[in-house]
Amino acid sequence: MYLMKDAPRKTFERDQATTDLVAEIIRNVQTNGDRELLALTEKFDHVTMDTVRISEAQIRAAYTQVEPETIEAIRAAAAQIRFFAEKQLECLRPLTTATPVPGVTLGHRLIPIETVGAYVPAGRYPLPSSALMLAIPAKVAGVKTVVACSPVSKGYDTIHPAVLVAMDIAGVDEIYCTGGAQAVAAMAYGTESVKKVDLIAGPGNRFVVEAKRQVMGSVGIDSLAGPSEVLILADELANPDFTAADLLAQSEHDLNARSTLVTTSKEFAQKVLDSLEAMAPTLSTGETALQSWNDNGMILIADSMDEAIAISNDLAPEHLEVHTHNAESVAAKLTNFGSLFIGEYTPVAFGDYCSGTNHTLPTMATAKYSNGVWVGTFLKTSFTQHISREGCRNLAGTCTTLAHAEGLMAHENSVLVRLKEQ
Repeated sequence: MYLMKDAPRKTFERDQATTDLVAEIIRNVQTNGDRELLALTEKFDHVTMDTVRISEAQIRAAYTQVEPETIEAIRAAAAQIRFFAEKQLECLRPLTTATPVPGVTLGHRLIPIETVGAYVPAGRYPLPSSALMLAIPAKVAGVKTVVACSPVSKGYDTIHPAVLVAMDIAGVDEIYCTGGAQAVAAMAYGTESVKKVDLIAGPGNRFVVEAKRQVMGSVGIDSLAGPSEVLILADELANPDFTAADLLAQSEHDLNARSTLVTTSKEFAQKVLDSLEAMAPTLSTGETALQSWNDNGMILIADSMDEAIAISNDLAPEHLEVHTHNAESVAAKLTNFGSLFIGEYTPVAFGDYCSGTNHTLPTMATAKYSNGVWVGTFLKTSFTQHISREGCRNLAGTCTTLAHAEGLMAHENSVLVRLKEQ
C-alpha cells in the first residue's frame, strides 16, 4: 500500500470545554425548562419567541413558502423511505415456540418504543431529508408519538419551511423550534412544553453529540456520530469524473467531512485529483468542499483489489461506494460499512435523499459493530415464557441446582415451593 495523500487534520475529538459547556446547558434546561430554551434561542440565534412549540398554523403556512416541486420531491422521497421501512418490518416477526422440554413455551414480542425524539440539524443548510429518515421508520415501527426538534433557520426566525413540510409529511406529532444541546436535554428530561421521550435519534454537531452522550442512560440514543465520511473503492477502469464528483459531494458537508479514495491505480488517482481540482470552482459550495478535501481527504494506492478490500473493511466507513468493473463481486467481500453503494451510477446522494435506505449511519469505524437507523431502531425485542405445571417439574432440577450453586437460596425456594403443590 502507498499513501498518496494523507489527511493532515484530525476531525473529531472530545474536548473538556465542550463537555463542561454541554453539562451546564443540560443542568439549566433541567432546572429552568422552557425559559432556558427560549433564552438560549435568543442568545445563539438572536430570535425572540414566546414558545418553542410549532403550531398547526405555522406548519400550514410552511407549505406556501416551499416550491411545489420541492414538496413533490419530499413526498416522493418519503414514499421510497416508507416502502423500504415497511419491507424491513416484514422481515421482523414475533416468535412463539415450544421447546424440547415439555411444558415450556418461549417467545419474543416486537414492541414499538412509545415516544421518540428526532433531532433534525440545521447548520449551514436545511435538512428536510433528515426529518424523513428519522420519523418515517419510527412511524412504520408503530411509535405512538414522534417529537421533533430543529433549530431556528436564518432568515425565517423559525424552523426552515422545507423542514416543517418534511416533518409533517413524515408524520411527526409534535414539533419544537429549539436546537443544540438544549434540545437534546429538553427531549431527555422534558420541559413545560417539550415531551420527555424514550429514545433520541438524529445527527448533529459536536454539542449535540456530547449532549446525547451525557443524557444516555436517562434516555436511549441511536448512536454517537462523528463527521460524515465516504470511502470510494475504485480500479483503473472507473470514471475519474464520477469519483471526483462524489468525493466533493461528501466534502461539501462541512470542513470536518472525511473523503477517502482507495484504488489500485496511481494513474487513476491522479486523474481524479485533476478532475476534482477542475470541478470544485464550478460549484457554489466548491470552496468549502475543496478546503475539506485538502484538510481531510486521503488517497491510498493498494497493491491489489484484495488489499483494497481489506483496507476498506478496516476503515469501516459510513458511506462506501464501489467503482470497479466487477462491482457486485467486490461488494460481496465488503463487510464493514454503514451503507453500501454498488456501481458507478449509485452515488451517495441517492441514499442521502431518495433511494429509500437511511442516511443516519455509523461513523468513526463503528460500522464494525453497529448499523444505521432503521425500523428496528424503534422496536424493542422483549422475551416471553409460559411454563406449565408439567414444565415446572421438568425444569426444576436444572434450575434449583444452578441456584444452589450460586448461593441464591430464595431463587431455589421459589421453585421448590411450587413442587410441593404438585
